Amino acid sequence: MNDEREILSYELFGIAARQLAETIAADNFRPDAVVGIARGGLALAGALGYALDLKMLGSLNVEFYTGVGTTLDTPIVLPPTLDQDSLAGKSILLVDDVADSGRTLKLVVELLRARGSEVRTVCLYSKPTTVEEPTYVWKKTSRWINFPWSADGPVPYPEGAAAGYAGH
Repeated sequence: MNDEREILSYELFGIAARQLAETIAADNFRPDAVVGIARGGLALAGALGYALDLKMLGSLNVEFYTGVGTTLDTPIVLPPTLDQDSLAGKSILLVDDVADSGRTLKLVVELLRARGSEVRTVCLYSKPTTVEEPTYVWKKTSRWINFPWSADGPVPYPEGAAAGYAGH
């Protein structure tokens, strides 16, 4: 079954993140900020922030996938939203885990470019179905990807535990 999937371990993720940072540096792209698309792009955004010695990191919450293989009609930005005005005119490295359909990546690129920002994109994986090919990509695949942070599913809470922030 593993031959039908891309399996990304935490160790391999570290290697991939470093290789992507080296590719970005070799391209002489020095972004002012790194923006990760939540949730999938957050781990890579943090790793690239450290590897490229950037402290201006932000995130944007976008919902598109509602389950395995199920999506909304179009991706939507969810709160809390990114302070896009603070990024106006800056060079931005936009980060996600995979450019699958590419519709989420395309939406966020358009949002950031509308503020006059230079935007380059980076993803661990790119699929042949994407409408927005990342500027930098670690690997191209058409297979399903098992990411180490989501492969095991959520940790179960005890029965009756309140959802969300409990206020303490």
